[in-house]
This record gives sequence, structure tokens and C-alpha cells, in this order.
Amino acid sequence: MPIVEFRNVRKTYRMGETDVHALRDVSLSVEEGECIAIMGASGSGKSTLLNLLGCLDRPTSGQYLLGGHDVSHLSDDVLSEIRGTKIGFIFQSYNLIAQLSVLDNIEIPLYYQGWAEKPSRDRATAMAEQVGLASRLRHRPTELSGGQQQRVAIARALSSDPLILLCDEPTGNLDSATGREVLAILDSLSEGGKTIIIVTHDESVAQHAHRIIHLADGSIVKERRGRR
Repeated sequence: MPIVEFRNVRKTYRMGETDVHALRDVSLSVEEGECIAIMGASGSGKSTLLNLLGCLDRPTSGQYLLGGHDVSHLSDDVLSEIRGTKIGFIFQSYNLIAQLSVLDNIEIPLYYQGWAEKPSRDRATAMAEQVGLASRLRHRPTELSGGQQQRVAIARALSSDPLILLCDEPTGNLDSATGREVLAILDSLSEGGKTIIIVTHDESVAQHAHRIIHLADGSIVKERRGRR
């Protein structure tokens, strides 16, 4: 059973008197442990696809199955719970809380899930160690390099052991050497069985995926193999 499955998904927005077809009958499946990259020009539908994958929006028609369950038309409250427990988000801009320590930032998803203090702290510590930040637990984001901040974001995304990781331009704010370090972490997670979807405009990033999906005008127009 695929971890992610889109069945003839359409997304249409109403702009004044005009219907904007952001996605047109997109069908896509992603197996457990697979890493795929989504590419396309501005306006191709990448952001819309990412929002649907992350349960931040619902399709106009069609089905989205996550872990075998249809999440296409669930309530806002249920979708919020799914986002907190089943989906890990990694953003280009890190989205860390500047006033909190590394450990506290990683713990945020667990706090909202109601974890008790000790298991939450133990889990966050383990995730920090996994991404090489064991010596930085008490530091704040402003005391870290961009690469270290992205490692915190990855650890935070992993804290609830999600079904999928959604990465939106994960190396976009990093220099090439630091970007390679972050991609090595994602490679390791994929090799360990984590399902990863990366939205990127960077061919060198896309090549880390098993498959590369190209969007144009809201449709999948090409699929090819990555280097993995």
C-alpha cells in the first residue's frame, strides 16, 4: 500500500469571475521509504501540491490517501491532528522560534500532542543527537549557523515520527557545502525507511531522490529517475 496516493486530484481556485485550475487530475503514488522530488516553474502547481500533501488544504475533487486513509474532506480539527502526528514539515526559512532553545524548538510538536515532560525531553534529545546537535541543546537559533538551524528543523519534523517528511526548498538558504550536509541527513533518513517528498527548483537537490516529478500548468508532464 502506498504511503501517499493522489487519485485524479483537482484543485480549482475562484479569482473574481475566473476559475484558476491549480492542479488538473493529478494521480501520484509514493511508496514507504521512497524519496521523490517535485519540480516545475513558478505557477506550475508545486505549492498547491505541497499544501494538499501537508493537509493544509483540500482538493476540489479526487482523493488523497495518506497511509491508506482518505483525508480529502476531513474537518479542520482532524486535519490539524494529522498535520501534528503524521506529517513532518521542513521549510526553506527554518521557521524556528527565536526565543526558545534548540531542545524546546524540537519539542514543540510533542507539546501540542500532550506528551509528558520527561518522554518529550528524551525524544527531543534523541532527535537532536541524530542530526548532530547534541552539544547545542541549550543554544537559541540566533546562536546557530543556517545549516545548524535547518538541522533543528529536521529534528523537530522527526520528533513525532511522522509518516512523511515534506521538504520545501530545504537547502534554499544554505551555501552549497552546508546544503550537501543537510541533503546527507535526508539521504540517511530515506535509507532508514523514512518517506520524503522534496519540492525544489535545484536539479542537484532533485538528484538525491529516487524519482523526479515535473509539473507544468497543474499537471504531471514528466517523470524520471534520480541518482538514488
